[in-house]
Amino acid sequence: MKRCMLISLCFVATLCWQNSIGAGGKDDGGIKIDKEKRTVTIDAKVAPRKLPHLKEIYPLEVIACWEHPKGKKAHETVVTIDALPSKVHKALLELGLKPGTPVMGGDKEEPQGPGVNVYLDIPQPDGDMKRVSIDKTMVAIGTGKPFPKTVKWRFTGSVMSKPDPNKTETVYGADLTGTLISIFPVTDQTVMQTNLSMQYEKYMKLETKGLPKEGTSVKLVLEVPAK
Repeated sequence: MKRCMLISLCFVATLCWQNSIGAGGKDDGGIKIDKEKRTVTIDAKVAPRKLPHLKEIYPLEVIACWEHPKGKKAHETVVTIDALPSKVHKALLELGLKPGTPVMGGDKEEPQGPGVNVYLDIPQPDGDMKRVSIDKTMVAIGTGKPFPKTVKWRFTGSVMSKPDPNKTETVYGADLTGTLISIFPVTDQTVMQTNLSMQYEKYMKLETKGLPKEGTSVKLVLEVPAK
């Protein structure tokens, strides 16, 4: 029953945001769709790993979210964005994808949805941009062990959520938290998740590697694989 409800909510989310972004090729709030290359490119910045109001640095749990204080996961993200998550959802729809099912918590249940490749375009000293697979930007804390290449990134879509628990109105949940891509199912208010269940969060403690200084402008690239 719970799974059926999640699928229904994601379907509703798709319908609600069907007309929220312009046609392919247009730049909309830091989001650019390239239908020929099957990519969605999003303006981003390298996130700080230590926020001033916190005493410690927290392991990574998400790839992209809004910056502090709007972003609920700003203390454990690789990059920050300004884009509205629901508009990224719509951009992926423009490329022919259909959202799957997000997961929140649970030790064994995996998020479901079509696969998406995730990259960062990082500026180089010569002015060019270097495209790096997102797994290359993370390592295990302490050991430096690379992020597993076998991890898959999935377009799950977000659950619908109530801004006010005392009212019936619902909105696209990721637009409340600002979370775009999560590594572990620590939230279902997000647009994308991996195929990792929550059990992996217990021992996969991650840190960034090889990124330019915090605040550097980069591009987050979501690529829909050819069928």
